[in-house]
Amino acid sequence: MITLEICAGSVASCIAAQQGGAQRIELCDNLLEGGTTPSFATIALAREQVDIALYPIIRPRSGDFLYDGLEFDIMQKDIEICKQLGCDGVVIGILTPEGRVDKERCKALVELAWPLGVTFHRAFDMTEDPLLALEDIIETGCERILSSGQRNTAVEGIPLLKTLVQRAAGRIAIMAGSGVRAHNIATLVKETGATEYHTTAKAYTESGMRYRNPHVSMGGIPGVPEYGISLTQASEVKQILETAARALL
Repeated sequence: MITLEICAGSVASCIAAQQGGAQRIELCDNLLEGGTTPSFATIALAREQVDIALYPIIRPRSGDFLYDGLEFDIMQKDIEICKQLGCDGVVIGILTPEGRVDKERCKALVELAWPLGVTFHRAFDMTEDPLLALEDIIETGCERILSSGQRNTAVEGIPLLKTLVQRAAGRIAIMAGSGVRAHNIATLVKETGATEYHTTAKAYTESGMRYRNPHVSMGGIPGVPEYGISLTQASEVKQILETAARALL
């Protein structure tokens, strides 16, 4: 069986994820910055709207994964809020200045989150020694690692992802993510051996704005439409799952 997690940047995307047949949602804000913790209202409404597993990311800001004491306090408060709102799990990741997993503080967050599940996110891909990081994360009590194999996309990272699956040997799940779509999921399933996958399955839908000021840009990010709304597509979720299932035959 393949488990598909949708990285959703809105409640609407959460609903689409469930409609498409996904089993789990990583709920984020600011996806263009790699994802940050969503608002209280977003988490609460998402929990009301979907029944599948809901894991908000606990990341107080974009940038690196080296957090000071105040940021760590914020992460702890956010985990407490997720527990109060009925989430199924949270997504975390803290590193040391040397590029190793901060085992002490990650373990503290796992213990705080209990009985919620905990995923270690792609901070893993920024570690200096991925095989050591694998063992460190297992020690913290996380249930899975999200990784692109320390490359920009999961397809590029296939060699390391395959090694991680083999080294994990069932002690922790390895979830492949970054650039996962219907056209490459079969390759990932066959070559990595992973059974969990992570994707936004998104497309940009056209804004309903009729007046558009040509003199001002509020985004300015290459490749991102100024008047486009990023939304998970239920049809893409369904196609990814169907393609992955065929790859297992």
